[in-house]
Amino acid sequence: MQVSSPLKNAQFGCRVCPDMGSADFIRWCETHSEEFLDLFHFSGGLFVINGLNEIITHPQLLVRLSRIFGREVENYHETLTNENFFHDQVPEILVLSNNPKVNYGPPHKPSPELTVTGGFPIQYPHRQGWHTDQSYRRPPPDVSLLFGVSCPPLGQGQTLYADATSAYMALDDETKCRIRDLEGYHALTRTGRSLEAVRRGDIPKKLLPHQQSQRHPLVRIHPVTGARSLYLCADEQMDWVIGPIVGLTPGADGEGGEIVRSLMAHLTHPQFVYVHEWDEGDLVVADNRSLIHTATWFDSNRYIRELWRTTVMGNAGLEYARDGKSWIPSEGLAAMAGLEELFRSGADK
Repeated sequence: MQVSSPLKNAQFGCRVCPDMGSADFIRWCETHSEEFLDLFHFSGGLFVINGLNEIITHPQLLVRLSRIFGREVENYHETLTNENFFHDQVPEILVLSNNPKVNYGPPHKPSPELTVTGGFPIQYPHRQGWHTDQSYRRPPPDVSLLFGVSCPPLGQGQTLYADATSAYMALDDETKCRIRDLEGYHALTRTGRSLEAVRRGDIPKKLLPHQQSQRHPLVRIHPVTGARSLYLCADEQMDWVIGPIVGLTPGADGEGGEIVRSLMAHLTHPQFVYVHEWDEGDLVVADNRSLIHTATWFDSNRYIRELWRTTVMGNAGLEYARDGKSWIPSEGLAAMAGLEELFRSGADK
């Protein structure tokens, strides 16, 4: 097995190239889980593992590998996820694809498509969509694993990862002091709470209790390494109606918005970013507690891009030690939903 760190053209992360079959590699990881996890955290919470093609025909292998990173691999049937994203066989796998069943298309191209120097856009706000997975929940998930099933050609459909720990360390002392005790409001997407929706004057959707925006510290302490990292998202996954920063002037042009825009531009500076070009059989393991990421455009009329994702939970940190799962409806709401479903099924007969 070949291991190299940091990743090419990046200052963090680790590439792992197994010299064995996928099942044998995962078995090795299970046997050597402690040192495998130590390497993961030492590398800044980003693994790129090549050549795990066997997972395509044996998807349960992905779940086995995921369990190394936390005590719970999420069942997507029990979350806020739409059914069209479910894997046909494995409830712990989310399918991200532009195929007709899922119909998850690519993001828009940046405008303009290149930087002023002719380069590939990375930095916010030129590059949009930066986020950490499911931050609109409390506690948020620890680790996400993305597996490449079908990939567009080189130069399209990349995933970009930004190192929020190094970005925090690079802040000046005045900024660190300013944001030390602040919290951000993280919002369920497509609910009229994004920066764009607020600027348009959209009326926000009414949310059920288990869909409410969640508060998270702007600076998180990693429960394993003890390192401090920035924890925030770009325009789409922060709540610009009541936030984006708790206790500061809300809205698109308030003090909270100024802080988010400034930090996002800093965090996504190219010096903190790794750009992953997908190949079939690639697995990228990313620590949501200390990284953010975004996807890029691809020609969905010509190519299928299909990634499988698992999400691991169980160690969000002391901040969340007493939290239940915010996205699970209360028993009363669940009972009401069951009665509504029973009524609908009776009416259809």
